[in-house]
Parts: sequence; C-alpha cells; structure tokens
Amino acid sequence: MVNDEKVDKIISEFAKLPATYVADGHHRTAAAALVGQDLRDENKAYTGNEAFNYFLAVHFPDNQLTIIDYNRVVKDLNGNTKEELVDKLRKSFDLKLLGREQAKPGKLHEFGMYIDGVWYALTAHADTYDDSDPIGVLDVTILSKEILEPILGIKDLRTDKRIDFVGGIRGLGELEKRVDSGEMKVAFALFPVSMQQLIDIADSGAIMPPKTTWFEPKLRSGLVVHSLK
Repeated sequence: MVNDEKVDKIISEFAKLPATYVADGHHRTAAAALVGQDLRDENKAYTGNEAFNYFLAVHFPDNQLTIIDYNRVVKDLNGNTKEELVDKLRKSFDLKLLGREQAKPGKLHEFGMYIDGVWYALTAHADTYDDSDPIGVLDVTILSKEILEPILGIKDLRTDKRIDFVGGIRGLGELEKRVDSGEMKVAFALFPVSMQQLIDIADSGAIMPPKTTWFEPKLRSGLVVHSLK
C-alpha cells in the first residue's frame, strides 16, 4: 500500500519534469479534461483535491518506449488495375519488384507495397516531402499525399471504410494475410516514426496524422470504475 508521504514524493518528482507527452490515449485524456472542467464549473468551491481533478495515467521515460510501424491495407484500387497503379506510382517513387521477398522499409521515406502476391520496394522522390516540416517529413503524410488520396481516392483516414490499419507488432506477414485472403487488395508497409519526430510535432503545436504510431510496451487491458460524484 502506498502511503500519502510516498504519493506526495512521487508528485513532487513529476513536477520537476520539463514536459510530458501523451503517447497513447489522446481522446481519453481530452475527455477527462473536459469532464473535470465541467465538474469544477458545477462545484465552484472545489479545492483541487477532488477525484474529478485527476485521471489515471502511466508515465514512461522516452528511452524506455519503442515506436514501431503502423501500416495500411486498402480494400480496392479505386478503379485502377495493378499495372495502372504501378505506373502512376512511378511519378513519385522509385520502384523495385522484389517478388515474394518482403519489402520491410529500412529508413525514412522507404515503403513496402504488397499486391497480387508480390512485394515492391518504394523510395519516395525528394520533391514529395519536406524534412524541415514536422508533418511534411512523415512517411504517413507522403503516403496520403502521393498515393491514398490522389490515386486510391481515400481522403479521410478517420472515416473511410476502404482503409484499415495494422500495427507493426503483427509483422508484415499480417499484411500478406489480409491481401491474400481477398479482404484487401493492397498493403503498404511504413518505416516507424522516431521518438524525436513525435516530440518535434508536439512541440510545434501540430497534430499527428491518425494511426501514425504504435507504442510498445502496452499496458494490460482492464476496466476501472470510479464515481466522480
């Protein structure tokens, strides 16, 4: 059992941190903040010690977190044949056919594409990204700007039902499985975002595109109910 003295010491140590970043659970964090504000508005005499002033969170040092890739699978080619898709990609990428050899990106601006049982390695042309822009440098931005939106017709990653996202923890084999089953038509493998890229985006006030990062380790799932009133 943690006593009040230990809790106070932990809180004082956290207060020394120059910044903390929400790596996962942005919506839960925002919801907790809104509920807390509503209850403070209802209880003008609040002291700051009430339960609604807090929410459950876990802090990790950035050097103990790993960001792995977050890949994409798409249901159809938006009316394109495979050959037409490959031809259109050459405008923005250098392509190399690898056959059954998995195209796992080895660095930023490299992509893997799996379609019809074969892998292609894609390397983005220099004019497709901006390394001085925290968002423009991201491979998820390049993929959306050069492939998903103009070629495959996917404009909103949050609402379009033709696209799904596969955490890199499942490996590239999961991408092959989703395509080979006929459920999806094409898959794209991405190089993971770096911790520094995430921090730069947060510090700039920009918003990370959806489904960009998959963090490890993840906490065990569970349910805790605590009444705020």
